[in-house]
Amino acid sequence: MSDRHSLKEPRPPAPVPEPLARPCIDVHAHMELVTESEPDSDAIGDLLDAAARVGIDRVVQVGYSAEQSKWGVRCATSFPGRVLATVALHPNEAPVVEDLERDLAIIEELAVHPRVRGIGETGLDFYRTPPELREKQIYSFKRHIALAKSVEKTLVIHDRNAHRAVLDTLLEVGAPSATIFHCFSGDAEMARECIDAGYFLSFAGTVTFKNAPELREAVKLVPIDQLLVETDSPFLAPSPHRGALNTPAQVANIARFVADLRGESVNYLCDRITENALGLFGSFD
Repeated sequence: MSDRHSLKEPRPPAPVPEPLARPCIDVHAHMELVTESEPDSDAIGDLLDAAARVGIDRVVQVGYSAEQSKWGVRCATSFPGRVLATVALHPNEAPVVEDLERDLAIIEELAVHPRVRGIGETGLDFYRTPPELREKQIYSFKRHIALAKSVEKTLVIHDRNAHRAVLDTLLEVGAPSATIFHCFSGDAEMARECIDAGYFLSFAGTVTFKNAPELREAVKLVPIDQLLVETDSPFLAPSPHRGALNTPAQVANIARFVADLRGESVNYLCDRITENALGLFGSFD
């Protein structure tokens, strides 16, 4: 897998959460970075089993490069009922690949696979991509938007330090009917704009971080039928285990935290998030 996305050094795993009473879905994970294994390996099966024991019984495996997207499709095919895939070139990947058109063609070919239910993660990242490469990044984003609309699958957006540019691009070319802001990183004002546009907002372990009060304000505003939770594993383990190896099982801790913030029962939150995820990605069977 690309070292642009891999963990720079090994991390101890976050402690196993208390089991949920109701199942929930991790809508954004990179399991190949957790296990560093083949997509049909026992290591992936063990990772899924560990998540299922605490109530996270299904996982969306998210793409970020041509080769890794192929890995995700193989994983989703190997674990029916438990894993679905999305495919894409990450916004940090697209401007620096050797042959962007070739890799986009690979993503377009994978996009029609029946186990692929989303196009992502795509979007804009002005934190890591220098100004001279941003036009290429925007071009790739627009290609992914067009692909999501053509195959009628959910768009999964990565947005880092590029809020206005992402929103303006969606307005310019027209967003797909189902659009997710993965690991939402905006404030309450941005959340309101996304809500009004009908986008789904997915919250990761960052919502639990002490330095993220704006995320906690934002998550309170999101209508329950536009809300999702995710791990973005192996990154962003929720507090108090920030910096540990994150796994899909940690959705249990994130869901509890979000439910408490919103003044809702965890069971209600899990049921509605599961309903939202199935509406966006379809059956895992």
